[in-house]
Amino acid sequence: MAGGGAAAPKQDELVPHPAKEQLNVTFCVKSPPDWPEAILLGFQHYLVMLGTTVIIPTALVPQMGGGNDEKARVIQTLLFVAGLNTLLQTYFGTRLPAVIGGSYTFVVPTISIILAGRYSNIVDPHEKFLRIMRGTQGALIVASTLQIIVGFSGLWRNVTRFLSPLAAVPLVALAGFGLYELGFPGVAKCIEIGLPQIILLIIFSQYMPHAIHAAKPVLDKFAVIFSVAIVWLYAFLLTIGGAYGHAAPKTQLHCRTDRSGLVSGSPWIRVPYPFQWGAPTFDAGEAFAMMAASFVALVESTGTFIAVSRYAGATPVPPSILSRGIGWQGVGILLDGVFGTANGSSVSVENAGLLAVTTIGSRQVVQISAGFMIFFSILGKFGAVFASIPAPIIAALYCLFFAYVGAAGLSFLQFCNLNSFRTKFILGFSVFMGLSVPQYFNEYTSVAGYGPVHTQARWFNDIINVIFSSKPFVAGFVAFFLDNTLHRHDSAVKKDRGYHWWDKFRSFKTDNRSDEFYSLPFNLNKFFPSV
Repeated sequence: MAGGGAAAPKQDELVPHPAKEQLNVTFCVKSPPDWPEAILLGFQHYLVMLGTTVIIPTALVPQMGGGNDEKARVIQTLLFVAGLNTLLQTYFGTRLPAVIGGSYTFVVPTISIILAGRYSNIVDPHEKFLRIMRGTQGALIVASTLQIIVGFSGLWRNVTRFLSPLAAVPLVALAGFGLYELGFPGVAKCIEIGLPQIILLIIFSQYMPHAIHAAKPVLDKFAVIFSVAIVWLYAFLLTIGGAYGHAAPKTQLHCRTDRSGLVSGSPWIRVPYPFQWGAPTFDAGEAFAMMAASFVALVESTGTFIAVSRYAGATPVPPSILSRGIGWQGVGILLDGVFGTANGSSVSVENAGLLAVTTIGSRQVVQISAGFMIFFSILGKFGAVFASIPAPIIAALYCLFFAYVGAAGLSFLQFCNLNSFRTKFILGFSVFMGLSVPQYFNEYTSVAGYGPVHTQARWFNDIINVIFSSKPFVAGFVAFFLDNTLHRHDSAVKKDRGYHWWDKFRSFKTDNRSDEFYSLPFNLNKFFPSV
């Protein structure tokens, strides 16, 4: 209406926060901190990735027939290969500051191999461990070919070109939020050390930097080191003080600092080497199940790569770079099989969250952390000391790190039209199904002892159960399918789904910033056709 005496609203009340392709961070991918600071930050990344590195072998090795000695050696091997894979990814893969470590996605097919009938008659536990380990090695070697082919052929590039910010939201969000079972439930196993860890981490990273301005550059960057050191010392004092002298065995296992068995089981110096457990064995059914896990890990890692690029201050990852990163991740799974880690690799979600806590996305810092992984995997006793940090402390760290990764997914909503009913349907339905379908599969398995798909073909059961037990995979697949089939050719839909924001990043050379962040060293781009 023209005219009128009503005063116009203030401009700053009407203008929303502008959408930002890049976040403002202290150090981005290509800008390293000073060496002393970079070394401490790299050690912090090493501490964070120890959680998954210890938890997975601790759960699997006893079921395989191994004791503390075998568990310590498997952890050393997984740590050593994680260091190699992280270096390969940061030098030749996406070149993002992404830590490549053990993945929970591969646990289900590994347990299926452990329960295979051909191992049930082996009486000697050590022999049983070796035979099962060789079976997992063969399955991982075969499964690695899936990511290697899909990545280096450029096939994954052709798929991710159709990924819009709207479809990325459920995928990235549930890559973080979907791991809620590893958060507070783990803290509650020893609440007297887990809860103080959460509180101290939040105080050091969020409150104290603003309360003590002079200490801000130190407190927010090294909040993990400070909080873990304090709570670990507190747990040690409780242990030697006899606080758990008469506690239940399970409580002692989670709360005491001397119950991991890693220090006594680790050799002083040992270099993991290929085929250290013997020649791999191959079974077609187990290989197919492991390939399903490899495919799920491929999708989950894509979401985590996107979160890493966000928190590293980089531009959205071009599809060709995602494809190249997946190819090198496949090489990493091949190394897992060759060395015998009993587990496959994917991008570490917790380390992606650490980038957000520190606001430091430097590639060099993560490469230094890979050096720590290799160093402490060879010096077994020293590495075992850090690996014996009680699991509730690690679970407390997850509560913050996984939340940050989930929030990275939600941040892509700024590129979408949230007033569109199409957007609301795709977003709500995909997130709901991403939570609901895996919950059904997991509940069914916990009650019945096997998944909803239960045929005579065990390999087929494993494939379906692995795929539909992954929250980010289900949510990402549903969102991707709906976003690319529902009114896609409507001219208004392209803007509603935010596709136009990522148009200039569809090709590697379209935006100079992409070349700046993702180009390979030594002019190696010409050797990778996916670029």
